[in-house]
Amino acid sequence: MEALDRRSRLMQSVNSCLSRCSVHVRMCTTDLLLFVRPLQMCRCLCLLSLSLPLLLWFAITRDDVSPAALSSGLRGYRRISPGRMEQFLDKHCNQCALISSSGQMLGAGAGEEIDRIGCVIRMNNAPTRGFEEDVGSRTSVRVVSHTSVPLLVKNERYYFQESADTVYIFWGPERNMRQDGKGRIYNVLLKMATKYPNARIYAVTRDKVQYCDSVFQNETGKNRMKTGAFLSTGFFTMILALEMCDTIHVYGMIDDNYCSRANHSIVPYHYYEQNRIDECRMYKVHEHTKRGGHRFITEKAIYARWVTRHKIDFKHPSWSL
Repeated sequence: MEALDRRSRLMQSVNSCLSRCSVHVRMCTTDLLLFVRPLQMCRCLCLLSLSLPLLLWFAITRDDVSPAALSSGLRGYRRISPGRMEQFLDKHCNQCALISSSGQMLGAGAGEEIDRIGCVIRMNNAPTRGFEEDVGSRTSVRVVSHTSVPLLVKNERYYFQESADTVYIFWGPERNMRQDGKGRIYNVLLKMATKYPNARIYAVTRDKVQYCDSVFQNETGKNRMKTGAFLSTGFFTMILALEMCDTIHVYGMIDDNYCSRANHSIVPYHYYEQNRIDECRMYKVHEHTKRGGHRFITEKAIYARWVTRHKIDFKHPSWSL
């Protein structure tokens, strides 16, 4: 929907430019017919020579304009800040590394490679300390579920003061993120934003959450709410990356068929939580639970289709597409 709005604004600009050019054409034609002074005729011809290449450029590129180039802000992500005018996330990256929290990252040795990429996106409270060799040390953006907010608040000085350069984007259901004083998680985040004014804290808007629901339904033919599922933090993160990044390098994310292969590796669900349930078992439980689960495997199948329409690649493990 946002892309359509931006395209509409672009088309309005083109139409306006065409209208102005048409006026100048009529003026110049009239002047020529009336044999006006040569100087004025030259002015008109010069104006036309400057306008036509611009209009031609619009005509050629208007179907391929990057959404990030059309807007000064991503309107699905609103800053949480006391006493400040409405402000939306304004960030664009040529190259992004999206780091999964999966145990697949253990032993990947991808840390240096990840740190060389312009923007590094992490999820929830996934740490870098002690895992730098595998996951890198930099964090540009961190996408966080409402359920993980207490984990960040528990270590608030690290996340919101020492790591103030990181952009934090929080998502959650309306009951937790409402801004009328009754949103429990939103109130906590507003308190953090007040206490740490330099922290860049954003919330996914209700419209953006609904948009993500519609994307899931369009891709699967299933209504997310009617199936009793919740979108994962990974899904919100991938949507953000598609809007914010020209190219996305995904690390540590398995494909939708991985767990059905007989020789698949058994790794922890999170690289920083040892001796917990393994990744594939967690995925299968969530995929088939009736209420309250994430559809991790279904989401991976969606990502595989997106590869054909966007610049996305997968590493550790690589995907056979």
